[in-house]
Amino acid sequence: MGEKRFFIFGAGYSGKAFGRANSQSAPILGTTRSPGKFEALKQAGIEPLHFDGSLTPEIGDALRQTTHLIISVAPDEASDAVLNAAREAIRAKMPALEWIGYLSTVGVYGDHGGAWVDEGADCKPVSKRSMMRVAAEQDWLTLGREIEKPVAILRLSGIYGPGRNALVNLDDGTARRLVKPGQVFNRIHCDDIAGALWHLAQRNLGGIFNVTDDEPAPPQDVVAYAAGLMGVEPPLEIPFETAQLSPMARSFYGENKRVANKAIKAAGYSFRFPNYRVALERMWADGNWRDGEPRSPMNRS
Repeated sequence: MGEKRFFIFGAGYSGKAFGRANSQSAPILGTTRSPGKFEALKQAGIEPLHFDGSLTPEIGDALRQTTHLIISVAPDEASDAVLNAAREAIRAKMPALEWIGYLSTVGVYGDHGGAWVDEGADCKPVSKRSMMRVAAEQDWLTLGREIEKPVAILRLSGIYGPGRNALVNLDDGTARRLVKPGQVFNRIHCDDIAGALWHLAQRNLGGIFNVTDDEPAPPQDVVAYAAGLMGVEPPLEIPFETAQLSPMARSFYGENKRVANKAIKAAGYSFRFPNYRVALERMWADGNWRDGEPRSPMNRS
């Protein structure tokens, strides 16, 4: 088997974490819609390419050499931009392709009233964006069957990590403790998304995997725990009913479930951050919670 070559459609927050975790120094190319983000991709070890919904000759050349394809672009309300642009190239112009990974969301399960769900649970998407995700998952699985290549669907919970976490929100003064009785969310640290992707890709494993932590928890508890680490007072609790929220934010609270992760563990993956406490403690101790760059935990300026 020759050298692995990775291509990421949509090398954003999770894609850059994947690039930083490249211990084998495999070639990784990734797309962005904004050339202004090229430098950030390079710093994460990703060769940047511009993708605006159509394949350029450069992207076509890269795909022909790609062994492992990762898609981290959400479908819009009409269609899946990557499938629209690249379906025929994937079918006919990727002779080296071994594996496809598609980053989806646990939003496909919809609301289960706080009950546990696993990969066998019914998908009952509530929002239009989650309905489009269910359709996109099926389209990628179908394409994989057509070309006889494994497709891994990674259903991700709420993504956090350096630069995106309750410590940052408290430091910025934007943290809120919304309380909706009985409401819980799962979370996933970006390094575990990267770790799960590398684990599945290195083994060419296909299937559906919930990539999520072990401990669904009320969001107000996460803020309180972060405040304790920082030695600051947590913000006052706000009843959900009276909170000013965007329609998008409010829609997240319309879904309540506890997401199990047995399939990815059965595939042999061990989580670095099995719950929010371990992750917040590590980021605070390492001082990389703000932007990934280590600093003194007491220097919050």
